[in-house]
Amino acid sequence: MMRVITVKKPGGAEQLQLSEREKPKLNSGELLIKVEAAAINRTDIINRQSSSGYLNLDVLGIEVAGIVEESGSDTAIEPGTKVMGLVNGGGYAEYAVMPADRAMIIPDNLSFEEAAAIPEVYLTAYQTLFWLGELQEKETVLIHAGGSGVGTAAIQLARQLADAHIITTAGSSEKLDFCKSLGADHTINYKLQEFDKEVLAVTDGQGAAVILDFIGASYYRKNLNSIQMDGRWILIGLLGGAQLENVNLMEMMSKRIQWKGTLLTPRSDQYKEKLTADFAGRALPLFKQGRLKPVIDKVFPMEEVQEAHRRMESNQNIGKIILKMD
Repeated sequence: MMRVITVKKPGGAEQLQLSEREKPKLNSGELLIKVEAAAINRTDIINRQSSSGYLNLDVLGIEVAGIVEESGSDTAIEPGTKVMGLVNGGGYAEYAVMPADRAMIIPDNLSFEEAAAIPEVYLTAYQTLFWLGELQEKETVLIHAGGSGVGTAAIQLARQLADAHIITTAGSSEKLDFCKSLGADHTINYKLQEFDKEVLAVTDGQGAAVILDFIGASYYRKNLNSIQMDGRWILIGLLGGAQLENVNLMEMMSKRIQWKGTLLTPRSDQYKEKLTADFAGRALPLFKQGRLKPVIDKVFPMEEVQEAHRRMESNQNIGKIILKMD
């Protein structure tokens, strides 16, 4: 048997409970991971709140770090190996199953808690910046929610892999100062400043080549003002709503904007395998060198998962919120 966190019924954080389950069974090409740490993601909150979430499991969690307990057939990773990566649900547990082709070996200089803070946010940021945003060397990128897990990862990747001109928004001086420490060139407090005016001011009126948009509807007009001709605008969140009214599509056409939406969790196993391999080859060595670092906001014991969810929902965190299983 193993301890897991389950959802009693769709609703608030109070619906999360500690339960017991049988250890999961392995199939070919899979690893059984003794989970040392898992991370909290917005996807988990969506699934907790709604019975129509992405995953068919009542055990949440899509990324873990731990030790390989057992390897299925057709896998090259040996038991005892320390790995991190994405799982298809079931991460808030003492044991979880991971497809072997998306397991990444944990660099020796990282703890399990640090490793658990990497897969979802760094893969999302990497996909958004480079696969979808096609960010080029020295281009300007506008990263919203700079203090979030994906935001802190995106700032570092844009700096280390593209030496980009980085503009980021956040809602407190503490978060903005931290964004600067990670490599942001210009920071904007969206509560005190009109971010589109600030973006145009620091780009000589040109705007950003790439926008990472976590907000959606409430930022639509200002993002449109902030993007340059032929810019790439990637929608990865809807914290500011999903419905738009009175949109003039000619404004999009006249700037020749590429507007793309994405979600990582519902993607196919094959897509996640290719993304993991590309990221690992290009970015994983930078963790060993200390040029990239996981950003941890707070570590909670498994028994305090309700508080961990509430912290994310209140937007208090800078970086990742971690669950420690032992």
